[in-house]
Amino acid sequence: MKKIALCILLLIQLFAKNANAQDTHFAQAEYAPMLLNPALSGAFSHMQAIVNYRNQWSSIASPYQTIAASFDVRLQRKDADNNSFLALGLNFFNDVAGDMKVTTNQFNLDLAYHIKMGKHSLLRLGIYGGMNQRMLNANAGRWASQFDGDAINSGVSSGENFGSYNHTFMDAGAGIVYSFRKMRYSVNHNVNNNINCGLAAYHVNQPSSSFISLAQDKLAMRISGFINTSFNIPKTRLAIQPAIYLQLQSKYSEIMFGTYLRFNIREASHYTGSIKPVAIALGIFSRYKDAFVAKGYFQYNQLSLGLGYDFNLSRLTPVSKSRGGFEIFLRFNLDDRLNNPTLW
Repeated sequence: MKKIALCILLLIQLFAKNANAQDTHFAQAEYAPMLLNPALSGAFSHMQAIVNYRNQWSSIASPYQTIAASFDVRLQRKDADNNSFLALGLNFFNDVAGDMKVTTNQFNLDLAYHIKMGKHSLLRLGIYGGMNQRMLNANAGRWASQFDGDAINSGVSSGENFGSYNHTFMDAGAGIVYSFRKMRYSVNHNVNNNINCGLAAYHVNQPSSSFISLAQDKLAMRISGFINTSFNIPKTRLAIQPAIYLQLQSKYSEIMFGTYLRFNIREASHYTGSIKPVAIALGIFSRYKDAFVAKGYFQYNQLSLGLGYDFNLSRLTPVSKSRGGFEIFLRFNLDDRLNNPTLW
């Protein structure tokens, strides 16, 4: 437990003093795992697929729309559940922003190695590499040079000179996650207490991402840190799931913290696997100095569905009327053994 406490202190010390929020990531970060840390590929299931969608700022401007999809699988024998193992992940991310349709596409391949360190702990190491594409529709922009004295005249040349409207570059990064898990079983309740903490670096090669071909315009490295936990409340079907997520990129930073309260409507059967789990959870989170986030999810057997909404609390509130972003995710576990609570 001393290792866990040290990990928590290091993460908080690294990020807390730089916590000026920005809305560039999924509020349901735990369900976009490969955008959080590449070492999470294959971390908690043999095989899974997740789809995410986010719509933001539709109340004040052309909405920012984000779609992500991921698939990850463990590369191991079926009888190797208790050994260290490799995992592979595929991740796609699409973001479209503003009137000029500034579009970002990411295609990443993740490789993770999960090292069994004892009965209750694992060390997870991950790397990723991929391709990013950025595009925009410059003709949709409105420029001061197009003002003809009465209004913006789209027939007048903007005078803007973009080096490329379609820019492609390679990307790479790495991450590390420590997981601790302790379980106990009974006829009526399975106790599953765990904690995970991780640190990752994205865009470590700092590629050029400019539309105006300036070599010094590099994509800044993004540092991602997180701690999430789950603790059963004794003699109940309830569990609390507090978490903190931190992002740091150039001069911008973000901290989000809060907790879910999960109710296990029906426990999975430990011995036969014939009884499928059913659970519901509601969460309240805060994105520091930016938003209040309400979110929740419903799990039935291998399928999980989650919803979230950001209520804006920043200086944009007079314009946004507190309306921020809507999110939804769909997660499907593709292996029945995931119902086994002993599975890492």
